[in-house]
Amino acid sequence: MKLATIGGGGVRSMFLAKSLASRAKALGIDEIVFMDNDSAKLELYGGMAEVVAKELNPELKFSLTTDPVEAVKGADYVITTIRAGGDRMRAKDERIALGLGVLGQETTGGVGISFAMRSVPSLITYCELIKKHAKEGVKVFNFTNPAGVVSQALRDAGYNFTFGICDAPSGMIRQFADLYGAGPDDVDAECYGLNHLSYFSSVKIKGKEMIEELLESENARQATDLKFFDKGLLKFLKEIPNEYLYYYYYRERAVANILAADKTRGEIIAEINENMTKELLSTKGGFEEKLAVFEKWYGLREAMYMANETGVSRGIKEWKFDIHSPDEGGYAGVALKYIRLERGEASGNMVLCVPNNGALDFLQDTDIIEATCTVTKDGAVPHKFGGISEDKKQLISTVKLYERLASKAILTRDKETAVKALMVHPLVNSYSIAKALVDEYAELNKEFCGDWK
Repeated sequence: MKLATIGGGGVRSMFLAKSLASRAKALGIDEIVFMDNDSAKLELYGGMAEVVAKELNPELKFSLTTDPVEAVKGADYVITTIRAGGDRMRAKDERIALGLGVLGQETTGGVGISFAMRSVPSLITYCELIKKHAKEGVKVFNFTNPAGVVSQALRDAGYNFTFGICDAPSGMIRQFADLYGAGPDDVDAECYGLNHLSYFSSVKIKGKEMIEELLESENARQATDLKFFDKGLLKFLKEIPNEYLYYYYYRERAVANILAADKTRGEIIAEINENMTKELLSTKGGFEEKLAVFEKWYGLREAMYMANETGVSRGIKEWKFDIHSPDEGGYAGVALKYIRLERGEASGNMVLCVPNNGALDFLQDTDIIEATCTVTKDGAVPHKFGGISEDKKQLISTVKLYERLASKAILTRDKETAVKALMVHPLVNSYSIAKALVDEYAELNKEFCGDWK
């Protein structure tokens, strides 16, 4: 069985390689290809990933290529994790939004639609190649942000073999498991909403419901990403929010914190990645020396996750990448869990971005939602959720309307529809700002999406 990764030259390639190689034999995966159109990054970060893969699974056929056809030819599964335009375009997106007084965050609001303008055309090109050259029945797991809009657009464009994946829900589940000394498989969680706008309505650990305890526990708030939320809000919500809901519930605080900081998250990431790449290229030693450089820079990146926006640090003192430690999964783990469930080699549920199909009765069936799903050989079926509070229904419905309109705008390259999308988005919610954003982003992204009318 063959698995291909589009975007295999990214800085997170070693994580992906570790997850895939450590579980490949059990899943019957005997060939993995990492593809990237940036040959220098592929050689550097893909090369380090290759060392990791071969250390963990010497029998695995692992290769690197800049040829997308070679990568996807005969593939059973494909993971897409691309960043069209690179880190510096993300930073430009953020500054444009902040200059108009609205949040600059790449998966949400104005910046999200700009990133999607670049992501969707690139992914459609790859999906066409996959449809033509991969095996019949191929599954594509898309990790490219903004996953909500991108997943909606790919399904609207007819690519029904695509699934949106995100490691935020599984990461939160892992944090809860660690808090109680359990394993991720000991946690049974029910999640509903949209990508980066979802809620856990139930978290059972070894069969015991823990939602109330988690919401009230100061220890849980300090040890997990619940730390981004005030106790009063958690009490009000009565459910566990995805960490990205910080940007909705503390909108003015997030914007003020970012503006007060010297750099945006995109600028920080761009600087860290550029410095890391430069130092790695100048390192004359072997893999161990390069790994030490990687750990230094990537640890800094992790420690600053959401710190500028929230004023709260994750408190990571030392970060290490251990090839042989138990794998935490990440987004590769999400994809691999789907494969295990689909092949009947495990039982259980998982969180995916899939068509609603009645799971949330206040949304359309074709709307892409993020929800706990039962996965079998027949596909992924989202669980049905009832009893959702009116405030959450309203927020989800409004942002889903934005995603529907954003998908249509990007597929038709229509400015008017894009303006409508941002007008209804809670983090923009203004005609004048929406129009200014669309005009600037359409001009910025011409190279990637052509002219908009």
